[in-house]
Amino acid sequence: MSTDGGAGDSRAKPPKPKRSPQGISREELEDRVRARREQFAEVNEKIQARTGRNLISAIAIGLGLGLIMLFSLIFLPVVFFIFVGVLVCITSAELVGALGKSGRHVPLIPTVASGAAVAVASFYWGQQGAWLILLAGSVLVFLWRLAELAVPKYRGTAREILRDLAAGFFVQAYVVFLGCISILLVAQPDGQWWVLSFMIVVICVDTGAYATGLNFGKHPMAPRISPKKTWEGLAGAVALALIAGVVLGIFLLHQPWWFGLILGAVITATATFGDLAESLLKRDMGIKDMSTWLPGHGGFLDRLDSMLPSAAAAYVLFVVFH
Repeated sequence: MSTDGGAGDSRAKPPKPKRSPQGISREELEDRVRARREQFAEVNEKIQARTGRNLISAIAIGLGLGLIMLFSLIFLPVVFFIFVGVLVCITSAELVGALGKSGRHVPLIPTVASGAAVAVASFYWGQQGAWLILLAGSVLVFLWRLAELAVPKYRGTAREILRDLAAGFFVQAYVVFLGCISILLVAQPDGQWWVLSFMIVVICVDTGAYATGLNFGKHPMAPRISPKKTWEGLAGAVALALIAGVVLGIFLLHQPWWFGLILGAVITATATFGDLAESLLKRDMGIKDMSTWLPGHGGFLDRLDSMLPSAAAAYVLFVVFH
């Protein structure tokens, strides 16, 4: 017979798990968070496998660069000039390094010095000053490479020397000249709004192509140059760029609605061309990215490939319509 007087089992019962006000225990909450983290990691891995980019790093770096450009354009154009000038120097160094891996030697010091000088001339002396400094910088790179022939390790065949000289001029034209056009445009009346507009449209082109290509892309656009670009992605880029062009043209640039269609179409063409041209250049050099300085993005030039020719197109549109 029991002697506890019906008091029940005297063994200690395990404590009940603490529950949140919503009725979810701490263990259940941790399990849900862990499951969501694993799902996100799985999605990120799929996106990275398809696009070759880490989504989290790409978004963080893209937002950081975009906010710096946006703030400086609207409030401190001098900061934008300095920022673009630094980018021109960095991307010039990146391209020189990438060319070096493919056997083309371009002198680094005069190339970077030319980029900095052209940036300063673009802001303070305008178009004519920029052209003169660009010409002087190109000549400096040319003469520097010839002077290096006095050092045995920099010598080569006549064909190799000519290839190096051509590569030096290419860096000046592709990075220094196109990169400093944005500074020329900012220095014009209302130019900062034109720079902001073409940058937003380029971002829309990249975003539209990325989203639609990732979800609906089936038909490669240029498989030998960039296998991951599809016609479906291009269609999404065109649609989003045209909408953005019309909105920006009306409310930011104070142009008729049809100008926005021109802006969207032109920037879509130049941004796509710039992206494919850099992909072709990297394929020719046998590299995946210009550098590894930006996690998830590659190099600075990998992010600016669409911006460079689009800046030239925006400057032409400004001269014609403004």
